[in-house]
Order: sequence, then structure tokens, then C-alpha cells
Amino acid sequence: MEIRFKIKDEILRYLGYRGQTIDVVIDRMIDDTIEEIKCLIKERYVYKTFNICKEEDGFYLKETDFYLPGEDIKDHLKNSDTCILMSATLGHDVDTKIRYYEKIDMTKALIFDAAATAFIEEFCDRVCKEIEYSLKDTNKVLTSRYSPGYGDFSIGVQQEFLSVLGCQKSIGLTASSNSILIPRKSVTAILGVIEKHEKEKSRSCNDCNKYSTCAFSIGGEVCGY
Repeated sequence: MEIRFKIKDEILRYLGYRGQTIDVVIDRMIDDTIEEIKCLIKERYVYKTFNICKEEDGFYLKETDFYLPGEDIKDHLKNSDTCILMSATLGHDVDTKIRYYEKIDMTKALIFDAAATAFIEEFCDRVCKEIEYSLKDTNKVLTSRYSPGYGDFSIGVQQEFLSVLGCQKSIGLTASSNSILIPRKSVTAILGVIEKHEKEKSRSCNDCNKYSTCAFSIGGEVCGY
């Protein structure tokens, strides 16, 4: 029940609610959407651990040709000798249903899209907790997730990211020529492995390159990343 309330709160946040009274019809539609999407979700994920090679021209994943472009990802992994690449998806049925509602009911489509976003984020949180639990005897913890498209970490690495993890074969996750994940309600992310005493401080919205145009920051909220 607690997870349901959290999911509903997240859906309202993605829809732009800031403490307003919720219309009864919309409230019921959100509840119905939560139940509907739970029947469609096919959660799948994969992750692998890699050693990091830190060269003057950038960071690489050892035993691969995967170069991590940008200064932001270097800063994110500065205290890590190893990192974890993870991918997670809700499956194609969720995308199909969103496209269906876009044709017949845009309000429902927007709610469904927001719900799917809330569910994939909650799923990723669970995966990260599982990974971190596996490190409990090593005095190590994880950094927050950092995904292609954040800061100056180019979304153009998406294809190589998926290839390194073998995502198409293992969880059916691919990317378009424009580096959009397919299914859309999916996530790829890098997590640094660090010593417990180096646990990172919370990231500030002021550090984000989308701060000036972000609907959440304008409204005094945070996106959760």
C-alpha cells in the first residue's frame, strides 16, 4: 500500500500537481491507470560490473572499447575504480498502450505516460537496492544513477551502452538511430562503486544543465535524479 501511495504521488508530480485539489474524475482515472499498468508491466533488467581505466583523455571501461565522454561522468566516477552499467525496462506492452490512448483519449495517455515513468523509476530504485545489497560485505556503496543524456554525458553513447550489456538479447532493449530507447519506458544508467565513507552528497539542481528550463525546478520541485 505504501508503494502505491508513493507511485500515485509521483504520478501527480509528473503531471504538474503542486498541492492542488485533485478532480474526482482525474483521481479515479489515476487509480484505474495504476491497476491497468500493473497488469501490463514485464519488468526486466541486466547489469554488469566493469573496472574503470582513467586516462588523461577520458575514462574507459576496461576490456571494452567503451569510452565515457564528457566531464560530468568523470566527476561522477572520480572516487570509483569500478562501476556498474545497468539497464531496465517495463516492456513493449506499456508503450503499445500509451500509443493506443494517444489515439482515443489524450488525458488518459498523459496519465498513463506519467504512471509508466513513475513505475520505471521505482523499478530502477529496487534494482539499485538489490545491487547495493550484494556489496554489503565489501564496505562499498553505490553512487546515484547517471544516465546518457545527463549533463554533457552524450545520449549518443546509448547504442554502445546497450551493446556492452547485451541488452537486445537479454531484455529486448534497443535504441533508435536517434538514441531513443525502445521500449521507451526503459532506463540505462551508470553507478559508481565507492567506499562507504565517500558516500556522495545529494546532487544540486543548480548543477544540472537543464535547470533553467526544467518544469520541476521552476515549480520549486526536483525531478528525483
